[in-house]
Amino acid sequence: MLCRQCEETLPGTGCIRNGVCGKTAELSDKQDLLIGALIELASSDKRCPECDKYLVDGLFMTLSNTNFDAKRIDSVREGIIDRIGDVDIRVKDILSLDTDDDLRSLKELLLFGLKGLAAYYHHARVLGFEDGSIVGFIRKGLSSLPEALSADDLVSLNMECGEVGVRCLALLDEANTSTYGIPELTSVSTKVGTNPGILITGHDLKDLEQLLEQTKGTGIDVYTHGEMLPANSYPAFKRYDNLKGNYGGAWYAQKDEFESFNGPIIATTNCVLIPKDSYRDRLFTTGTAGVEGVKHIEDVDGRKDFSKVIDAAGSCAPPTPIERNDLTIGFGHSQVLALADRIIDAVKSGAIRRFVVMAGCDGRERSRSYYREFAEALPKDTVILTAGCAKYRFNDCDLGDIGGIPRLVDAGQCNDCYSLVVIANALADAFGTDVNGLPLSFNISWYEQKAVLVLLSLLKLGVKDIMLGPRLPGFITPNILKVLVDTFGIRANGTVPEDMVTLRIE
Repeated sequence: MLCRQCEETLPGTGCIRNGVCGKTAELSDKQDLLIGALIELASSDKRCPECDKYLVDGLFMTLSNTNFDAKRIDSVREGIIDRIGDVDIRVKDILSLDTDDDLRSLKELLLFGLKGLAAYYHHARVLGFEDGSIVGFIRKGLSSLPEALSADDLVSLNMECGEVGVRCLALLDEANTSTYGIPELTSVSTKVGTNPGILITGHDLKDLEQLLEQTKGTGIDVYTHGEMLPANSYPAFKRYDNLKGNYGGAWYAQKDEFESFNGPIIATTNCVLIPKDSYRDRLFTTGTAGVEGVKHIEDVDGRKDFSKVIDAAGSCAPPTPIERNDLTIGFGHSQVLALADRIIDAVKSGAIRRFVVMAGCDGRERSRSYYREFAEALPKDTVILTAGCAKYRFNDCDLGDIGGIPRLVDAGQCNDCYSLVVIANALADAFGTDVNGLPLSFNISWYEQKAVLVLLSLLKLGVKDIMLGPRLPGFITPNILKVLVDTFGIRANGTVPEDMVTLRIE
């Protein structure tokens, strides 16, 4: 086993016995075999919607903290073998064909970007929004991994991955807003009620919709968790009285929060941990998520039957309260651009001197307390733009406002980093500059492969001087890191840079 795809991997080497995430060496090997089969499928002449689904969902299943069920991973691989014939090659063997560490590093960067791309495309596709060119690039990227390519070729593929990533994030934004409406400014309650509840975590809005429909009139409340929090701002979900609010914070705290919730939990996508015995029988997975021995809800022709979850909830106690402040969300690009004139005037007058994008993934390491300290240390004339579960490090802070403009602007899930890009481009147009000419800084928290795709997308858009952390990826070699530093100004995060308090557009 050698796995170094996430931020928590053992520094410098990667996880070699068991994953920090909890996956075993055996499970890691099965994931490697699955990716090997996906590479063979991508390189074959098989072209059909079912093959596309294998490519997208198969990659998604190997994302960090997504699927710990070896039987389901084997089943997907066997389905591929049924279509292309027997294949018994591991992706780590394919990558090891490159004896040059830098070339292997660039291929790993591409593979992890492809995993993030597949995950975001999955979210759009389940809502009926598809783009054949995105799957086409996934095929292209996977089939390139066994090839003898130059560093320039691989850099070009990584930048193309970022370009396709922007297109995919835009597609997902369209899918979500076309289906559920434009997110609205919303105060989300974190208080609990007296009814039994069901907790839903992950990213899949369609799963939430079906759950809310099936729990109407049952006397059972539904609570969001983690990256499902932004769902509370969509008009379509506000119609449901049984959507009670949000419970808990980021994914890494779920073992304690799922235990105290008392009712059943549905994990819809990535960000699921191997459960404690105290709530294992209350955990359900669906979609690409899976945990060995945990009940899984299948999709049958686009519909999921949550009756077993609802039945389990009926005999459970109401959630135990967790002390958190109510949360203000819903600052997608449509809402923020509606405030554009006020924001521009505030920048010109000096009331707002700096915007800081603090977005991305959260994780367990104590060093991530840095993000809260960073947010609290920023000058009072700074506005924080956020998306993703990294916000749970500081979204309970009372940061106040600037002339009625909140100092914390939460755009939503990690995929809603696209909204932040739209906002930045609109501000750049208003001031007659580019994004790098704005009083705007990027401090990105990364954990897994969706964040890798977002990073590649930002680089392709020309964003420079990104602070990335809490530590830089272990799969990036010193030489490749030097290229990123020299070309894009990538740096490990640290203290508040001096220019954050001085730069201003006149």
